[in-house]
Amino acid sequence: MNTTSPSTTKQVFRVIIQAPVEKVWATLTQKDVVLPFFFNSVMKTTTLAAGAPIQMRTPNGKYVAVVGDVLEFDPPRRFSHTFKFTNLDDPACVVTYELKPIEGGTEFTLTSERVPVGTKTEKYMAGGGKFIANVLKAYVETGRPSLMARFVALMNVLTGPFTPAKCRTEHWPLEKKVR
Repeated sequence: MNTTSPSTTKQVFRVIIQAPVEKVWATLTQKDVVLPFFFNSVMKTTTLAAGAPIQMRTPNGKYVAVVGDVLEFDPPRRFSHTFKFTNLDDPACVVTYELKPIEGGTEFTLTSERVPVGTKTEKYMAGGGKFIANVLKAYVETGRPSLMARFVALMNVLTGPFTPAKCRTEHWPLEKKVR
């Protein structure tokens, strides 16, 4: 973790995935399907292009865990978006996924920037970044989520009824209303 200012941090997570960059990219950017590496969330967006809204919803669509806006979408190299947990009042940070073809596979780097220091977001992002990188690697290489990802999915189902009401999908419309 590198400090970018006294009030924010930068977190970097990197793994080598034994698969072509195109396969890693296609897996990472799937919409409307359960993604085990994103804590069994479903990525929703109007389009994967700069300026578009993005959400991570529960598989049943009842709750939104994360909201943001796409900042950059450069297939199959770079995908960046703002990131805010809907259950927290912390400011948004920026998440960037970078893929680099290497001999025998793909170097995958997840970078979280402008993460507010001393917040729950900082704590969640530190554990979440490692989880995402490792589960994406296992999922792409084997076609199955890791044991840890399956355990997290089960825990999400069990704790779902305790999700705060402010995270309900109706409070987070995907398309912004023009007034």
